[in-house]
Amino acid sequence: AVDAACSGNPGTVEYRAVMVDSGKEIFKKNPMAFGTNNLGEFLGLVHGIAYITNNRLNIPLYSDSLTALSWVKKKRVKSTLFRDSTNEEIWGLVDRAELYLKENVVAVTLLKWNTEKWGEIPADFGRK
Repeated sequence: AVDAACSGNPGTVEYRAVMVDSGKEIFKKNPMAFGTNNLGEFLGLVHGIAYITNNRLNIPLYSDSLTALSWVKKKRVKSTLFRDSTNEEIWGLVDRAELYLKENVVAVTLLKWNTEKWGEIPADFGRK
């Protein structure tokens, strides 16, 4: 499961992935200046897809973000966040993620986390 956190929106963004069964953190991207929660969710999903693919795992990937799932399906983000020197890092990662999606077949099963039934997604940062 992947999730993102944003202090302010836009604000400082980070994302991570954890194994659903154990809660073990698989990867975490350190905070990046001036992004949005949706961009973080998207990057977490693409990072998760690459991780699962590169490690030849046969597991689904959960996200609680319909927006990020939609962007991955379309292989393109639709963000109104401006580009400038304050957010070069996140936009650079978004550009790389979009290119990855366009150049690779995504064979990972992407699923929407059902927060109402199952509670917070295991990758949640717990800052609500």
